[in-house]
Amino acid sequence: MGLLIDGKWSDQWYDTKTHGGEFVRESAQLRDWVTPDGGPGPEGQAALPAAAERFHLYVSLACPWAHRTLILRRLKGLDDLVGVSHVSPLMLDQGWTYKEEEGSSGDPINGVAYHRELYTLTDPHYTGRVTVPVLWDKWERRIVNNESADLLRIFNDAFDALTGNDLDLYPADLRETIDAINDDVYEHINNGVYKTGFATDQAVYEKHVTALFAALDRMEARLAERRYLAGEWLTEADIRLFTTLVRFDAVYHGHFKCNLKRIEDYPNLANYVRELYQWPGIRETVSLDHIKRHYYYSHDTINPTRIVPKGPELDFERPHDRERLPGRGIRRKG
Repeated sequence: MGLLIDGKWSDQWYDTKTHGGEFVRESAQLRDWVTPDGGPGPEGQAALPAAAERFHLYVSLACPWAHRTLILRRLKGLDDLVGVSHVSPLMLDQGWTYKEEEGSSGDPINGVAYHRELYTLTDPHYTGRVTVPVLWDKWERRIVNNESADLLRIFNDAFDALTGNDLDLYPADLRETIDAINDDVYEHINNGVYKTGFATDQAVYEKHVTALFAALDRMEARLAERRYLAGEWLTEADIRLFTTLVRFDAVYHGHFKCNLKRIEDYPNLANYVRELYQWPGIRETVSLDHIKRHYYYSHDTINPTRIVPKGPELDFERPHDRERLPGRGIRRKG
């Protein structure tokens, strides 16, 4: 894991000492939007008009933040409009790479060897962490946006006129509920596993692992009464939770010491993650091989031997019981 400083690469792990043993995530900096007609984004952001074959998505199959965007790309029927490339699962002293011999797709758009080159093509003096996902504009040869939460909203709306896909994972009447769930899930679960696993102080670790499992308990209770987090409709809130849950028993439980329970120990969460995994189009976005190789091999500050465990044995194809609760799929717009 590294960062760019004035366009120069520096192989630096997160500086938890400065923050008393806390992991602090850097905010995304590149936040332009894509809209149907190029009009401003939802908060007045500069935007580009949606167009076929203009945009390309760069991801890691291991990264939960990138995984969100792959799922939305699939559910919203964007496969033919927005291309995708993925990095190698091994993130070492040069950061994310496009080494095909390590399992990357390669980069057919720009031909870069290192993901950081996309950032310096965008800004030769870029300073900040080099992260996935990024949405690339092939016409202007720059990163449009590197914030996964933004990309979910962009994919939900911008390309509908081109695809005819009117599925809505952020319905207007559920937005307040979705936003509240997202805030809780992001703070205590999505980022909570990282704040737990990257903590370098015992008290900090215990604070975050306790908060993480309290949040999982809340989600377990919520899903006892609702098919999906916001009720009868699958929304972006479910996608954002799913990408952490599907990784949990394989890597976060052991590698990040998030081991008070497994997801398998939560009846509702375990059945829920299996339902979402089995949703048409989602299983194809899950690569447990990339997930396990990335976390166990790349984080040598946590796992210095770089041994990747063979287990646990996970079967997301097992039947689930979520039909006992009313569910209506994904809402359509209009």
